[in-house]
Amino acid sequence: MSRMRGHFGPWLFVAPAALLILVFIVYPTFWTMRLSLFGGLGFNFNKFVGLDNYVKLLTNDPQFLDLSKFPPGGAVVNNIFWLLVYTPAVIFVGLVVAVLADKVRYESLMKSVVFLPMAIAATAAAIIWLFVYSPDPRIGILNALLTTFVPGAEPISFTGSVDLVNPAIIVAAIWINAGFTTVVLSAALKGIPVEIIEAARVDGATGPQVFARIQIPMLAPTISVVAVTMIIYVIKVFDLIYVMGGNNGGPLGSARVVAFSQYVETFNNGRAGYGSAIAVIMLLVVLPFILLNVKRFRAEAGR
Repeated sequence: MSRMRGHFGPWLFVAPAALLILVFIVYPTFWTMRLSLFGGLGFNFNKFVGLDNYVKLLTNDPQFLDLSKFPPGGAVVNNIFWLLVYTPAVIFVGLVVAVLADKVRYESLMKSVVFLPMAIAATAAAIIWLFVYSPDPRIGILNALLTTFVPGAEPISFTGSVDLVNPAIIVAAIWINAGFTTVVLSAALKGIPVEIIEAARVDGATGPQVFARIQIPMLAPTISVVAVTMIIYVIKVFDLIYVMGGNNGGPLGSARVVAFSQYVETFNNGRAGYGSAIAVIMLLVVLPFILLNVKRFRAEAGR
């Protein structure tokens, strides 16, 4: 009897979590994958279309992917723009703040201020930045500064411009998430043995040389994990786009990303099968990064 308890005991502890995963993750995933093979309006399985939803998304939906012009457009291209701009920028800001905070006495206060936006709901943060970007100089601080210090300057509609809406939203996202990257990178920075830094300085290494040749290489695993986390965030970003870009995803849909397209097709247009196909594409894109993180965590735990 005791042997049976020892054999099944651990599974009793795992069972509640496994049940929740099956009900809220595994089953909805397979249900979504099945629904993506059907067309028509609503959440039904009456009209089987096979892979037509995927073919249309990738070849005949300019809102999702438009390769007929240069530069290309659509939600996929916007997501790539986010990956190329937002991810390195938020890591750079977090790394700079972490390094600077490590050199001052009020480090805790500095990191608390940077981390504060993380405590604000994304929708509330988006509204704050809508006020910052407001074209009315009496409300928008950016346009107030622009019209005050630049003679003859006209107010700019940052979120109403096709060319500026994506950079404007990315700046807001960096402001929100820089605190996360700062805290994680700061912890990794403090984990570097002091003896290595001191030995390098005894050998005549300058501050920038220590940073570039010792700290950055030793921070590389942590930077990689943070980068993967931010990439996953980019692929599923929705709330900032919805609040700052409106129901259409910015002027002429210029700020649409993949997650926003999935929401619009599923709930606004009522094409649940088409929206499910977008969700499956998101899953396939995110999955390799999730597996990479799991593999890295296992490698770290095995050391």
